[in-house]
Amino acid sequence: MQSKSLFQFTLDNVLGIVIIFNQSGEIVYANQAAMKKLEYQDELCGQSITEIFPGEFSVEGGGLAIECEIGGESHNIMAYRKNRTCFPTKIRLLKYEDPEGKLGEEDRYICTAYDVSNENFLEKKVSQVGQEAEVAQKVKSEFVANVTHELRTPVNGILGNAQALINKEEDEEKLRLLHLVERGCRDMHSIINNILDFSKLEAGKFVLEPRRFQFRNMIDYVKSNHINRIIEKGLEFSITVPNSIPEYIVGDELRIVQILNNLISNAYKFTAVGEIHVEVVKTAQTGNRIQLFFMVIDTGIGIDKAAQDKLFQSFYQVDASISRRYGGTGLGLNICKQLIELMGGNIHVESTVGKGTIFTFDIWAEIAEEDKAYAEEDAGKEYTAEFIEKDMLGKLQSMSVNSAGEKIWKYGEPENKEEIEKKMSKLILCLEMENWEKAEMFAETVKQLVEEAPREVKSHALRLKMAVQKGDYEKATAAFELLQKMV
Repeated sequence: MQSKSLFQFTLDNVLGIVIIFNQSGEIVYANQAAMKKLEYQDELCGQSITEIFPGEFSVEGGGLAIECEIGGESHNIMAYRKNRTCFPTKIRLLKYEDPEGKLGEEDRYICTAYDVSNENFLEKKVSQVGQEAEVAQKVKSEFVANVTHELRTPVNGILGNAQALINKEEDEEKLRLLHLVERGCRDMHSIINNILDFSKLEAGKFVLEPRRFQFRNMIDYVKSNHINRIIEKGLEFSITVPNSIPEYIVGDELRIVQILNNLISNAYKFTAVGEIHVEVVKTAQTGNRIQLFFMVIDTGIGIDKAAQDKLFQSFYQVDASISRRYGGTGLGLNICKQLIELMGGNIHVESTVGKGTIFTFDIWAEIAEEDKAYAEEDAGKEYTAEFIEKDMLGKLQSMSVNSAGEKIWKYGEPENKEEIEKKMSKLILCLEMENWEKAEMFAETVKQLVEEAPREVKSHALRLKMAVQKGDYEKATAAFELLQKMV
C-alpha cells in the first residue's frame, strides 16, 4: 500500500495530463491536472477515452481501436473538454504495468498529454514576426536603393558643373573652393556607391558579372589609380604579378578592382611613412579554374589584435576617432568580404600596432580559352600556404626595417626627427603653393608623428592641421613656424 500510495501521489502531482484506461476504453484513473484541464472535476473516471481524444481512439465492434503507436514518439492531437471545446496537446501512449500486480491479465494503458496552446501561439508569433521582419528588410533595402539612385543625380550634376567651372576659372581662391566642391562630390559618390552595394548584398540581390579580361591591364589600371598620390605622400608603392598567372582570365573585373582599390586606399590612408606593396600569386588550379591569392602590405599604424576580428563587420571602425581623423563609413571592408565570398574566397588580416598591416584574400576565376594550353603547362607553378605566410611576413618585416619601424613613431628618436623634417618641408611648400589638399595630408602625417610628444607639441600640431583644413594661410604659416621651433 505504501508503494502504491507513493506511485499515485507522484501521478496526482504531475503537471501534465495523465489518464489510465482499460482495453474497452473506460478511464480508470485521471490525475489532478487532467480533471482541471478537461474541466470534469471528479467525474472523469468512468468516462470513455474516446470522449477526450476522439481523433485517436474509437470503439469498433465493442472493442477499442487505437490509431497511435503504443510506446512510439509523442505527436500532436486535439483534446476535448467536457463542454466539447478543444485545445491542442502532444500525447504519448504506453502499456501500463501495475506496480502491485493486482490487475490480473487485463490490458491497461497510460496516456500522457501536455497542453501546447502557448507553444503553438509562440510559434505562430515567431513566424509572423519573421515574416514582418523580412517584409521590413525588403522595404528598407528598396528604400535605400531608391534613395541612393536619387542622390546620384544631383551629386553628379554638382560634380559636372564644378569641373566645368574649374576649366574656365582663373582666380586662385575660387579655384580652391571649386576643388573642395569637386573633392566633396567624389567622396559623396563613393559613399553612395558603398551604401548601394551594401543594400544589394544585404538583400541578396547582388549578382557578379564575370567576363574575359586581361589581368595585367587590370593591375596596371589599379596602380595608375593610386601611384601619384601615394608617391606624393612620400611613400613607396609596388605591385608584383608572377608569370604563373595567365594573361587572360574570366571573372568580375569591376569588383576585383573595387576590392583592391578599397584595400590600397585604406593602406594609403593609414600609412604616414614607409611603403605599400601589393602582390598576387596563383595558389591552386582545378581544371580551367585557378585560385588567385592577393596580398596588400603596408607599414602604417597597424591594428590592435582585439579589433581585428570585428574589422569586417558592417559600420565597424577600430575606434570612434577613425571616422573623424580619416573619414569613411565603415562599410568598405564588409563589402569587400561579401564580394570575396561571392567569388568563392576569404579575406584575412594580420597586423601589429606601429609596424604595419597585411590584408590577404583569395578568389576563384576561370582561365580564358586562349590561355588554357599555357595554364596546363604552367599548372605546377603554385605557391603553398606555408610559403606565402613566410614570404609575406618576411616582406612586412623587411619593409618595417627599411622604414625604421617603431623608431619613426617614437618621438625624439633620430628617425622620428628626420621624418618630421621631411614632412614639414613638403608641408610648407604646399602652403606656399596653396595646395590645401596635399597640405592637409602632410599636416595629418606630422600630427601622427608627434603622437608621443609632450602635450604642448601635440596641441600645436593640431592647430596647424585645423588652420590648413580651413585654408587660412596666415594662421597655418604661423602655426607651422611655432611647431618647427618646438620639434
